[in-house]
Amino acid sequence: MTPYIADADAWQESWDRQQEAYLPDREHRFTAMLDAVDAVRETASPRLLDLAGGTGTISLRALRRFPDAEVTLVDLDPALLALATASLGDRATIVSADLSRPDWPTALPHRRYDAVLTATALHWLPAERLSTLYTEIRDLLRPGGLFVNADHMPDDDLPELTKRLLARAAQHRTARHAAGATLSWAQWWDQAAQDPTLRPLVEQRHAIYPSGHSPEWTPPASWHLTALKDAGFTEVGTLWRGAADAAVVAVL
Repeated sequence: MTPYIADADAWQESWDRQQEAYLPDREHRFTAMLDAVDAVRETASPRLLDLAGGTGTISLRALRRFPDAEVTLVDLDPALLALATASLGDRATIVSADLSRPDWPTALPHRRYDAVLTATALHWLPAERLSTLYTEIRDLLRPGGLFVNADHMPDDDLPELTKRLLARAAQHRTARHAAGATLSWAQWWDQAAQDPTLRPLVEQRHAIYPSGHSPEWTPPASWHLTALKDAGFTEVGTLWRGAADAAVVAVL
């Protein structure tokens, strides 16, 4: 049974602020993502899959944009899933599944979705597994449905500028952390571990990810576009870009 989290809204706000220190234009990518959903949806209640959805960031924004949407959120982290459950309630189906395993789609309540959306999550997967996952996602979409992945995806035509942009962003982030304007990733998790309700879930998380996660792997957007073409999507392209981040889109 998922524990009751009375202050879930405060934790969501804390998560958003922590993430925005790393991703200042975070809301822009979500808007672009949901604009694309709006362009392809065929009904007032699109069926959406929030992949590696964490605390429910995308799901919450999708439901504000499309109140009648049928949303499924998938993640493996027990602490983040508890926050998602507390925030979303019965407005979404929450599923615990491991995207590193090929059988993860069997945990889903549906076999076809209008859109699969994910942000700043799949860079933990190695190249071979991510390529295969793209094929598995394709098989979950209805004809004309779309997949959007917003993540760290540098432009390989701008290597030196990208380095400078990343250095500038790091300076701004370090200043915000030093001033106490927001928590760092490690500080956020340390704080969650002090919360009586979240503490056992954070301990479960450490058991699942004893070394944190796999090392981050951030290929350029061109790699993702090629992998999506190889996975059999009809149209692929870059939906949005901000500095060293991008959102790639693939339409079935």
